[in-house]
Order: sequence, then structure tokens, then C-alpha cells
Amino acid sequence: MSYLKLFNELLSPADIQINGTREWDIRLHDEAALDRILVDGSLGLGETYMEGLWDCDRIDELVHRITQHNLEDKLSVKAKLLLGAHLGRKKVVNFFNRQSVERCNKDVPFHYDLGNDLFENMLDERMTYTCAYWKESFDLDSAQTAKLDLICRKLGLKPGMKVLDIGCGWGSFMNYAAEHYGVVCHGLTLSKEQTALGMEIARRKNLPVSFILQDYRQYVPAVTYDRVVSIGMIEHVGPENYKDYFTCANRFLKDDGLFLLHTIGSPESKTETDPWINKYIFPNGVIPSISQLGNAMEHMFNIEDLHNIGPDYDKTLMAWCRNFEKNWDNIAEKYGDRFYRMWRYYLLSCAGAFRSRSLSVWQLALTKEGTSLPQFARAV
Repeated sequence: MSYLKLFNELLSPADIQINGTREWDIRLHDEAALDRILVDGSLGLGETYMEGLWDCDRIDELVHRITQHNLEDKLSVKAKLLLGAHLGRKKVVNFFNRQSVERCNKDVPFHYDLGNDLFENMLDERMTYTCAYWKESFDLDSAQTAKLDLICRKLGLKPGMKVLDIGCGWGSFMNYAAEHYGVVCHGLTLSKEQTALGMEIARRKNLPVSFILQDYRQYVPAVTYDRVVSIGMIEHVGPENYKDYFTCANRFLKDDGLFLLHTIGSPESKTETDPWINKYIFPNGVIPSISQLGNAMEHMFNIEDLHNIGPDYDKTLMAWCRNFEKNWDNIAEKYGDRFYRMWRYYLLSCAGAFRSRSLSVWQLALTKEGTSLPQFARAV
């Protein structure tokens, strides 16, 4: 049975055509892809692209249109009617903590230990793997520097302060804050690859920056910190652990301190992520909602400021993809064609999701409940 007519009808409201001539239209190489997409939804869409069953010049715009018009839900309804609910994927209830210490020690390296060479050929000069701030910037390097400085100013950093970075990556924030604001930084990470390169970068500049290869739940600091920051890490924590995460941040922070949380945000409370992203990119990652964060920080933190820079992630992801494509020849032999299609699909489909505003990026400035407000700049 051919589903070509069905798919063209479903895609019509988003002005997408199969074998059309626009950049966002799908060029179908094998109709077997349609059967897979009908049954497996977004997982089938991503996998059939990886397998070369279809192509599209502007995956970012394709996904933007699909997401903006909520086509996946409509497709799911059609699939159940046409194929019967028994053909859909059976939902498995997981009674275990999918972001336990043990699982995180496996899931985090799955992505971040792929190879520093991959990220060096994709990211900015500081190796910043989170949303940039494009308000007054026109290139990736300056936009990432602007984001790091924005966070430093919001934190009101002063020379000599001790700062903890939960999920520090390659240390881009720590290195910037230490170099330009004179603070001492400690960073928590579970990635050996990030730690090795991050320490090398910090040593080159002789900065007071140290990396701690440890889960935040197991970290017992010798001191409390003037400031705590976490940039793009809570997406790996999971709703079952949000309370523990904020409890730890509260314990790490001085009573008059400030905690800045930078996270991708969802308008809907969920307990799991997109199936394709979960399988190939970020195992067991979950994007939090405001209500999930608010419930988890009750009786611990006040929200002093909330800043949404979500549209900037579209620009950031597109810049990463341009770098990845431009520098692909440097790493092609190591990673191979299938990886190229997978990684390109990851970057462009995520850009489309942010363009449709189904995802945001929030920066929350938090103080401990019951304490006076420290020096804080709403530097937007």
C-alpha cells in the first residue's frame, strides 16, 4: 500500500510537498520511508533520513513547518486509524530512575565523549556548547562571548569570589569568568574528554580553574560558593531528580549567594524526550517546564529574574551546522557518512524546533529563600 497521497494531504497545511521543488520539500528516494514514518513517527523520520531514503535541502525549515502545524500528532491519529493501535510502539513504563548516578555516568559520555575533534570543528573558539546571545552579535564567537559575559554580569561577579559550575563542559564559562572577572572556579562534569581538553585550555592561560569528574549528587565541597552556575546541564537531570538537583545547588551556595540556571525550556511538562533524540543524541535527556522547575525549587529558592533567549538557539544551531559542514573533511574519515547525516539532522531539526517556538531557553537568577537580594544586574 502506498501512503504518498496520505502524506501529501497531511503535509499540505504546512505547505510541504513530497518531491516538490522548494528547499523544504522532501525528495523521496524510497517509499518504504513513508511506512516507517507512519508507524514510528519522529524516530522513523530521523532514521530514514540517516539511511538515505529521503533528502531535503532545508531540514530546519521542514521541521519548523511540521512542528508549527503539529503534524506529528495528526500523523499519529491517522496511523492508528489506518494501521490499528496494535502496530504503534508499545509504551513501556519505566519504574527506575533513568537519570541515576550510574545511568548518567554512561549517558553523558555517550554524547560528550564522541571526540573533542568533532566539537572543535563545530563550536566557537571558546568551545561553548550552549545557546549563544545574538542581541548585538553577528558571528558565533562574539555571540558566545556575549552570552558568557551576560551571565557574569547577572551574577555580579567580583574578584576573589568562588564559583561552582555544575556541568561545566570544556570550561568556557569558568575560563572566561576567571580571566575577565578574577574569580576562582570549580567545575563538575562526567565527561573525561571535556575534562582533559578543558584542563589543557585553563593551563595555557594559567587560570584558577579546576575540573572535578564527579556527579553533582556525590560532590561534597570543602567550602560553600559565592555563586553557583549551571549552563545547559539540567536537561540531563530528569524530573525525578529536579528536587535533588536544587537541594544540592542550595547546599553548595552561601546564604547570600546567587544561583544562575540556564536551560532549554518546554511549554509542556514531560517525562521523556523525542524518541530519535533519545536514541541517537541525548539518552534519557528531558527538557523541563517552568512548573516542573518551580515545584522542585519550592522552599529553597526565589526567582529574581527570568530571561527567555529561545530564538537565539535557532541562530546558534544554524551556525554550528555551517561550521560542521564547512569543516567536515577534517573529520570525515573518522566519523563516516551515516554519522554526517545523523549529526546534520540533529542540528537542523533542533533549529527548526526552536524556530517554531516549541522550545525556549531560559536564564533564571535564583536566591535562597528568605535572604536579601545580592548585587544583581538585569543585563539584557
